[in-house]
Amino acid sequence: MELAQVRLLVSDFAAAYRFYAEVLGLKPQSGASEGPYEKFSPHAGSAGIALQDRAMMAAILGELGDTATGHRSLVVLRVDDLDGYCEQIVARGAVLVHGPAPMTERMRAAHLKDPEGNLVELQEWLLLRT
Repeated sequence: MELAQVRLLVSDFAAAYRFYAEVLGLKPQSGASEGPYEKFSPHAGSAGIALQDRAMMAAILGELGDTATGHRSLVVLRVDDLDGYCEQIVARGAVLVHGPAPMTERMRAAHLKDPEGNLVELQEWLLLRT
C-alpha cells in the first residue's frame, strides 16, 4: 500500500488553486486552475496535496453538499528556512496566524489558513542540541 495524496475538498477551486500554486509555490500537475481536480507537489519528496471540487464529490456523496465549517484538516509542509519562506509567502499574499516560533525543542513552526479555512503548518526541523 502507498499513500497517493491527501485531497482537500474545496468550494472555491480557483482561489484554492492560486493559494497552493502561487502563494505556497507548489507545482501543479496539469495546470487545471478551474478544477475540478488538481494535484500539487513540493519540489522535494513524493507526497502530494490534491484539490477536489466539493460540489463534484457531493454529487457522489450527498452529505458533502453541506457547507463545511471549522478546521477540517492540517496540511504540514517541511521547509529548510522557515523565516525566509514565510517572508516569501507573505509577500505573495499569505497571512500568518502564528509564528514563526518554536514549537518544540526540535522544531519551529508557522501557521496559516488556505482560502477554504484549512490549516497549513510550515515546519523547520532543528538539529538536536546536546
